[in-house]
Amino acid sequence: MNLELEQEILDLHNQKFTPRQIAVYLGLRVFEVIAVIQDHQKPPSFSEKIDLPPIAKCLVNNNCAKRLLDKTLPDEEVMSSLGLVLVARFQEYDYYSICTYLIDYLCLGVKDTMGPRELHHEQLDAVIDHSYKAFPDGYVNITLEEAQAIVLGSVNYAAKLGFKPHDNFEATYPYLGRWEQQLYLEFGLQGKPFYINGPYDNFRQVLKTLERNVGRGNFDYILGVG
Repeated sequence: MNLELEQEILDLHNQKFTPRQIAVYLGLRVFEVIAVIQDHQKPPSFSEKIDLPPIAKCLVNNNCAKRLLDKTLPDEEVMSSLGLVLVARFQEYDYYSICTYLIDYLCLGVKDTMGPRELHHEQLDAVIDHSYKAFPDGYVNITLEEAQAIVLGSVNYAAKLGFKPHDNFEATYPYLGRWEQQLYLEFGLQGKPFYINGPYDNFRQVLKTLERNVGRGNFDYILGVG
């Protein structure tokens, strides 16, 4: 595809034409139009440098680590799209501060996030156990770089699909520190977004967003999961 045609696609997209309308008008396939639009979308920036307390520990649930980091969880064994990342930093006088990030690493990015929360060192283990109570697969220690790649990488992936992170993410993402983007992770399933609806999702709106930005047939989904 030549540069003039790519620019025409982008111009029409900026005029709020859908990928399907652009494809019909220019005599292209929908996936060709979507590919050009996605290639030119600017991901959120997480490169600013700020002063933060030193890292105490970073955690993620086992299945998320197996899927994204170790790549040992096969496609047929993926039963959930959710991961929970917890980042704890040292504070003064035996205190920690923590943030948590609930992510959908197959489609939606950051679905929920909390913090920063300050607590005494005697409370940390109990808070961690409570945070991962909903994840029977347990949790493992990871590096800050891996935590950044999971959380911020999922945000970038979801942004290309038309989804924004949880409203509170603006308050918690600086806690992850400056992201150098040296670790690349693969999100989605089998090269496509895979949506598994949750109990608080507006699944109709999610599917409309996917159809608008990715195109019907270019994503998979499961409904009726609590």
